[in-house]
Amino acid sequence: MTFIGIFAAGSCFGQIMGENGYMQWEIRSGDTVLVTYLKEIHIRIAKKGALKIKPQYREYLRLQRYVKKVYPYALLAASKLKEYQVELDASTSDSERRRVMKKVEKALVDKYGAEMKNLTINQGQILLKLIDRETGRSSYELLSEMRGAFPAVIWQGLASIFGQNLKSTFDAKGEDKDIEEIILKIQRGLI
Repeated sequence: MTFIGIFAAGSCFGQIMGENGYMQWEIRSGDTVLVTYLKEIHIRIAKKGALKIKPQYREYLRLQRYVKKVYPYALLAASKLKEYQVELDASTSDSERRRVMKKVEKALVDKYGAEMKNLTINQGQILLKLIDRETGRSSYELLSEMRGAFPAVIWQGLASIFGQNLKSTFDAKGEDKDIEEIILKIQRGLI
C-alpha cells in the first residue's frame, strides 16, 4: 500500500493506493471528503437485434436460463448441509457421518428428486459447479461423504462417460465468470 499526501494552507489532500484501486481524501475547512476510485469493470450491453448477429449472446441467454433454474437447488443443498453440520461435527465415526449425510440426501430427494431428474446434462453440470460455489466442496467430495469412496469413484467414472467431472470446482474469475456474473445479477434482482 502506498500513501501520497500534499498539505497546503487551509486544505489537505491524500491518496492511498491499495489492492482495489485508489482512495483519496481531502480536508477542507475541517471537513473530510473521501473519494474512491475502483477498478474498471466491463458491462455487456446487448442490442435488440443482437440475437441474429451474435450466436455468443444467444448462448449467454441460454446459460442465464439454466443458472436461474438450478441456482435455487444449489442454495438449498448448501442450506441443508449447514443445517446438518452440527450433527456431522458431533459424529465420531464414518458410519455416523454417512447416516447423517443419507438423511440430508433423503430430505433433498424426497422434496426435489422428481424435478432434478428432469435437468439436462448442461443444467446438471452447472448445478455441480454451483454446489461447489455455495458449499466450498466439490460434488465428488460430498458424494464421497454421503456414499463412501468406492461409490464416488463409480459415479465419477459414469460422469466421465458423459463428459462431466464431479471433481470440477467453481472458478469465478476463469471459465465460470459468466455464471458468476449471472449469479450476481440474480442476487441484485436484475434478472
